[in-house]
Amino acid sequence: MSIADPMDLIAWRQGEAHVEGVALSRIAQAHGTPTYVYSRAQLVRAYRDLARALDGLNGMICYAVKANGNLAVVRSFAELGAGADVVSVGEMKRALQAGIPAGRIVFAGVGKTRDEIDAAIDAGIHQFNVESEDELKTLSAAAAARGQRAAVALRVNPDVDAGTHEKITTGRKENKFGIDIARAPAIAALAARLPGIAFTGLALHIGSQLTTIKPYRQAFARLAELTQALRARGIAVERLDLGGGIGIAYQPGPVIDLKEYATAVAETVGNLGCSLVFEPGRALVGNAGLLLTRVIRVKEGDARRFLVVDAAMNDLVRPALYGAFHAIRPVLEPAPGEAEAPVDVVGPICESSDLFAAQRPLPPVVADELLAILSCGAYGFVMASTYNLRPLPAEVMVDGDRFALVRPRQSYDDMLGADRLPEWMTAPGTGTAVRPRARGAA
Repeated sequence: MSIADPMDLIAWRQGEAHVEGVALSRIAQAHGTPTYVYSRAQLVRAYRDLARALDGLNGMICYAVKANGNLAVVRSFAELGAGADVVSVGEMKRALQAGIPAGRIVFAGVGKTRDEIDAAIDAGIHQFNVESEDELKTLSAAAAARGQRAAVALRVNPDVDAGTHEKITTGRKENKFGIDIARAPAIAALAARLPGIAFTGLALHIGSQLTTIKPYRQAFARLAELTQALRARGIAVERLDLGGGIGIAYQPGPVIDLKEYATAVAETVGNLGCSLVFEPGRALVGNAGLLLTRVIRVKEGDARRFLVVDAAMNDLVRPALYGAFHAIRPVLEPAPGEAEAPVDVVGPICESSDLFAAQRPLPPVVADELLAILSCGAYGFVMASTYNLRPLPAEVMVDGDRFALVRPRQSYDDMLGADRLPEWMTAPGTGTAVRPRARGAA
């Protein structure tokens, strides 16, 4: 049992690509482009596959909201019984809004502010994953001031190289995340005696987009050794948060078999009698979404051919940020035997890094045709920006033969109207300046 293939999301029917029972051209006609499109059936399938693999391990699946925070997406997992892994109060509020109980929310992240800590204590979340001694003391003061005890798991850094991209690895000594595993016993002893703290266990997360089991086995084994060492000191360990990071197939290559992952969990920490937390994000949503875009024009260069599309790096930054690969397919089904030729698929932003694919073999495509950029359900819209003052794209969810707008395209009025002029600056179109007060005037 493995993570879905990106091509599972679309199927060609009557000459064009569909998501579930909906033609992508219908979505483009109704809501324009660029637009993110999510399949509810794929979300449900991914969650149930993982839950089935982990059955019997006394675990709670907490969806990592940072991967895709759309309300309809988070609600889909809430309806399946998921908890939430959050790294900000905004994500916590979104999880609560989606119907995930506070008691099933884990708050992670290296930079929680005092205001965020206060809000999460007041909400009554399941657990804080604490990443430093200073954070632990801040949390202690905040909880004690309320006459409460906050449940804490120490996030340890096991110094395991996940073998993934440099910018998304989190479990090595040089990474900013977690507490050095050698220091963890002393910090755990401190947590056990601090007021306002209910020390419950340990946590780790070694990185994102893992495609082999070996790093997990190494990290979980070190967590098991630490658990036994703490218990030998009389410190109870009741919970283990094993993080997330299971990768997806962006293109042909190895992916993790979910049963093998579950076996690795069982063989390393399964005999410790701890409740477990799993924090998948990309594995649940990555291949359940695509970015629908329209070709503006085909540009013939001296050495290369360019498809200029209306999506850009502000809509999907992963290729520019990580050099990430995303499969791209025309929405119109190519004719049998139609020859492919290399093209650069680029956006309209004034940056050379605004590039979705370089010299990618594609069938002939002309201006005004639609393209589907696949595997965009994770770290797509959530990382979007308004660079070049481009409005944020729309988001649509498909369910069977119906679809709904789950976030409207940002309007120019909303985007441009958010700014405010200082009172001393001339109002445009009036020729009138608001004069500043004299220094010292009342």
